[in-house]
Amino acid sequence: MSFLVVSVVFICCCRSHGVTAANKPIQTFVIPHSHMDVGWVYTIQESMHAYAANVYTSVTEELSKAEDRRFIAVEQEFFRLWWDTAATDSHKRKVRQLVKEGRLEFIIGGQVMHDEAVTDLDDEILQMTEGHGFLYETFGVRPQFSWHVDPFGASATTPVLFALAGFDAHLISRIDYDLKDTMQKNKKLQFVWRGSPSLKEKQQIFTHVMDQFSYCTPSYVPFSNSSGFYWNGVALFPDPPKDGVYPNMSVPVTKETVHAYAKTMVENIKQRAAWFRTNHVLWPWGCDKQFYNSSVQFNNMDPLMKYINQNSKDFGVTVQYATLGEYFQAIHQSDLVWELRGSEDFLPYSTEPHQAWTGFYASRNVLKGVARRASAQLHAAETLFTRYRISFPDGPVAKDWALDKLRALRWAVSEVQHHDGITGTESPKVADMYLQHLLQAMMGVEELLAALFLLPHNLDVPSILEAQSKHLLMHKELKLALEQHVIVYNPLAWNTTTIINFTVTFPTAAVFDDDGQPVPAQIQRSAQSNATYDLFIVVELGGLQQRKYLIKFSEKECSGTLKCGWTYEAKGVLFERLNVRDWLKTGRRLLPVLNQCYKLMFDQDTNLLHSITYLPEKRRVRMTQDFWEYHANGDVKAGPISDNYIFSANGSAVRAYEAVAMEIIPGKIVTEIRQLFFREEGDQDYAFSITTRVPECFGSRLPCHRLEQTYSLGPLRLNTEVVLRTSSSLENNKTLYTDDNGYQMMKRTHRKFANNTVARNYFPMVRTAYIEDELSRLVLVSDRAHGVSSQADGQLEVMLHRRLWNNLAWNLGYNLTLNDSSVVRPTLWMMLGSVSATAGLYQREAIELQHRPVVMPIDQPWQEKEPKERSPLRSVVLPPNLHLLSLSIPGWNYSSNHSVHLSNDMRSEPDYDRVLLRIMHLFEEGEDPELSKPVTINLKDVLRGIGEVKVLEERSLTGTRDITSLQRWKWKTADNLETSENDLAFKQSCGGDAFTVTISPKEIRTFFVHFASRNF
Repeated sequence: MSFLVVSVVFICCCRSHGVTAANKPIQTFVIPHSHMDVGWVYTIQESMHAYAANVYTSVTEELSKAEDRRFIAVEQEFFRLWWDTAATDSHKRKVRQLVKEGRLEFIIGGQVMHDEAVTDLDDEILQMTEGHGFLYETFGVRPQFSWHVDPFGASATTPVLFALAGFDAHLISRIDYDLKDTMQKNKKLQFVWRGSPSLKEKQQIFTHVMDQFSYCTPSYVPFSNSSGFYWNGVALFPDPPKDGVYPNMSVPVTKETVHAYAKTMVENIKQRAAWFRTNHVLWPWGCDKQFYNSSVQFNNMDPLMKYINQNSKDFGVTVQYATLGEYFQAIHQSDLVWELRGSEDFLPYSTEPHQAWTGFYASRNVLKGVARRASAQLHAAETLFTRYRISFPDGPVAKDWALDKLRALRWAVSEVQHHDGITGTESPKVADMYLQHLLQAMMGVEELLAALFLLPHNLDVPSILEAQSKHLLMHKELKLALEQHVIVYNPLAWNTTTIINFTVTFPTAAVFDDDGQPVPAQIQRSAQSNATYDLFIVVELGGLQQRKYLIKFSEKECSGTLKCGWTYEAKGVLFERLNVRDWLKTGRRLLPVLNQCYKLMFDQDTNLLHSITYLPEKRRVRMTQDFWEYHANGDVKAGPISDNYIFSANGSAVRAYEAVAMEIIPGKIVTEIRQLFFREEGDQDYAFSITTRVPECFGSRLPCHRLEQTYSLGPLRLNTEVVLRTSSSLENNKTLYTDDNGYQMMKRTHRKFANNTVARNYFPMVRTAYIEDELSRLVLVSDRAHGVSSQADGQLEVMLHRRLWNNLAWNLGYNLTLNDSSVVRPTLWMMLGSVSATAGLYQREAIELQHRPVVMPIDQPWQEKEPKERSPLRSVVLPPNLHLLSLSIPGWNYSSNHSVHLSNDMRSEPDYDRVLLRIMHLFEEGEDPELSKPVTINLKDVLRGIGEVKVLEERSLTGTRDITSLQRWKWKTADNLETSENDLAFKQSCGGDAFTVTISPKEIRTFFVHFASRNF
């Protein structure tokens, strides 16, 4: 996606600078590439047909014709589709040879070039692992460099992950326009980045920021009205032209034009050289959707480069085709001492004073939510299938069928991480494509989960599925199901006591566990429909454990313990609907809602929250929550606009409602407060709602510190951007903290700008945001990404939904106006307490919200052939500061010995015995007196509940490298610390026992685990 880059590249490049080193020509690395968005304006299928398949076909053929030609391949999704569906055997042989010779270089190697602002750590790692697994299995290739040229801002988590994957250098482009300008002038576009304050030099990485011309070739040539250096023109949709003539094809290089082309190119090279410390210039040749006709590209560039080199003494420049690796190798060999950058990120991102790219943090809320739900479902299915394979290697759930289901969801979740995917910046048809791919794959994994739950190891799959289908039909005919069996699975490696809830159609229900004992439950009329009921059940589960529950329904009201079990029927209390204009005197009639942690006070004069008291410390914080909206300008002639990407506030936010209704439903499991916000006083239907669930924890092990809130918004009015505003008495001075990709928290100090201060103080919240003062901290954790800001002291506002239209021709042409009329229902969990009390909670709470127990309703338990005393799954429990990030069977063919892998035939059958395990330390150094300490565990003991561990190998993040032999490049820094020495310290954090590991703050450790085989 390059529309704003184009506005930059037309800058006149006529200034000429001398060479950067005396009597030494500037060495120019011309890097051919094609930026191929996995989505954005066109669907994957449309792009493959129009240009993407042709890129790899023509590049393969053209590179094979001349040894000096090069090309870098970035996003794996298009390459894999080409490789599997379009490449001939001849193409595949040529590609293998080009890769072997280093002339075709795979950069990043993930499925996509993922966004950095609104993506979650889990999914960034997943999409890299899938791409790297394919590349290693197919070519024995392990990418070493990144090319993150188009994500809208740069996270400090990304360089850490790339370092953990074994990368030697990182490249970014989109950072604030004013910051980039300053860095260019001061020659500070290259540095060593220590993205994690806890890992510090252990996982530092050399980073290159592209100059103002970014990743596209400067297209202005003074001698032509057409763009320069784009000889294949602009890709056409839906079909390539039959005559091969594309729009805007550059003037060919001839005897008459070669000098003018050379002069233009050399002037641009010299301009760039002045911004860097060495005499090496990275000159990207390409842009969006380029090289679909590589023949015409290379046949024009070849003579141009030859001409420049023949006259290099006059020009002061040499040029050569290069891969990114060849450029970074030259920089590395310069042996300079590089400046250090700490854990600061480059978010938010602005391209002009009124163009703050902070709107996409909240664009397409539904897509963001489905993507995260799919990711959570995938995590649960991966862990469950891994356990099943180890316990029942010859069980009835076919391993190839199961892996196909998992790979389909891995593909869909990876795909949507693209920087024009989960960001919500794509066209409507592409958003629909992502949703379709996600939902279809989720249905497949739902089938897999049902099979894993329902099928013991000695049953026949077809007969079970057939019986299940007949049973469903029988239920449809009866129309009444008076019993419902439910399986609940905990996908986390922690013991948990929590509340699950789902919608039922009967007013009365009794719940029993798998021992036939009654289970505490609560039933009440649903907030969404008068015809349904919400059933809440308290469940206790060990780590990676599942339990069965039986629900007995009745159409009559309950009477007596035998019939009702321990189910409480909760009744609501309605309060008078109040108009905002009547809020003359407030705070006179306060209504308390209590549990062991909090006393919430609701104001009956407004129907809003009034205050929360944190009971363990008897600390009261004034607090209200309601909805406000920013009105966006839709006319480009009238001023700055908001769109998919950009948030440009047209003034301050205004109250989005005129009346509020409230209902409180006191319960014995949860007390629920429903607040309905009406846009106009006379409206019958509410526009927004807040449903707050306060757990009633007295006498149970339920955590009381979590206040669960679900919101409803939409359809919005056109050109409005709606925020949930939480206003408190905390004195935070408009400073807030937000997470970078769920990995680490970043301090966000409010800054004043000459223009657009509101929008430029918005930040991405992937999992967590909080504000604090000396006494208290208010934390929100989220089930999807949002934009968040603190626009006033004590205020925390979350942008939940946007609906926009504008008349900018570019947006209209690509259908990128975000006229999103959906109703969205995001969830936030809120916590309040002292800084020390919340410091030990919010990381786990964010993970528990993301990975809630899987609830699988089934029609009947399968007991016909099942052993009567089938032992339950043994729990797998990690210490509270460690998180089981991954437990899966990747299926890719890795090798403990890389040399042996290279000598073997590539692409053999999937490996079903190699288990990929990742464990992450959740805490920063010094964050908590106890939980921030390094943790030593014996993985053989920890994993005993799954099986007997025979072999443990530590690997790089994506599994392709043995950590003991990983040698990353050394980069000299001001404090003389070098990555490889500290990598060694990182590697030595294993105990004397082969299975004992010490995990330090913020480390992510990756292992291959081999379990002893079981035969039944």
